[in-house]
Amino acid sequence: MRNEEKLNELYHETSKHSNYQIVASVLEKYLDNADINVNSRYEKERLHYFLDNVDVKNKKILDIGGNTGYFTFELLENGASKASYYEGNTAHAQFVTEASKFLGIEDEITIHNEYFLFDDKGNETFDVIFLLNVLHHVGDDYGDTDISKQKALEQIAKSLQSMATQTDILVFQLGFNWMGDCKLPLFEHGTKREMIDFVQDAVKEHYTMTTIGIAEKEGNNIVYNSINDTNIERFDALGEFLNRPIFIMKSKY
Repeated sequence: MRNEEKLNELYHETSKHSNYQIVASVLEKYLDNADINVNSRYEKERLHYFLDNVDVKNKKILDIGGNTGYFTFELLENGASKASYYEGNTAHAQFVTEASKFLGIEDEITIHNEYFLFDDKGNETFDVIFLLNVLHHVGDDYGDTDISKQKALEQIAKSLQSMATQTDILVFQLGFNWMGDCKLPLFEHGTKREMIDFVQDAVKEHYTMTTIGIAEKEGNNIVYNSINDTNIERFDALGEFLNRPIFIMKSKY
């Protein structure tokens, strides 16, 4: 099987099981995605905000829960020197492995087909870590499954704190619902203020918060802007995902 055929086969297998992340721009022309309906989580809009606020050129990055590799590939395209990619889903990891070979950049990506263990990280350090929409799955996709919601919140805080010795910059997003279940809200009223207060309190001794990005609708487009007195309010019409703030913080260590 030719490399391009194998890449397409893996992409279709992965997409049919996830439909979660658009394909990186460097791969678009090689993939037949006409029959795939990907439910994008505004990857391009979030990437634009990341690049506006974080210098990734010549930086070593870590992408935790990297899915089909959109951010890993795009950050390398935008100048990152090395990337470590963690993803517990085997189909996703196989796609990223094959795609990196196809693009001839396998030496730039270290692929880990496993869930990142926040309590056993090893000694490797990074310039920037991207921890996007992973931690609210504690007790489900990873970690101890026999925990309460309060214990899950404590584990989320502990995981954030532990990363401060491993990176200079942390880019972070968190879902409002524990394990993705709308019947298990992590915060009583489901507001951005509650989430922001929780994150700021959890990291205050370990990081300096440099910016918080909030999604807003401008015409027909979604744009992430810095937090202000207006956009901090929850806007239900945007849906749960777009109400999730982006936190960018610098380690104090």
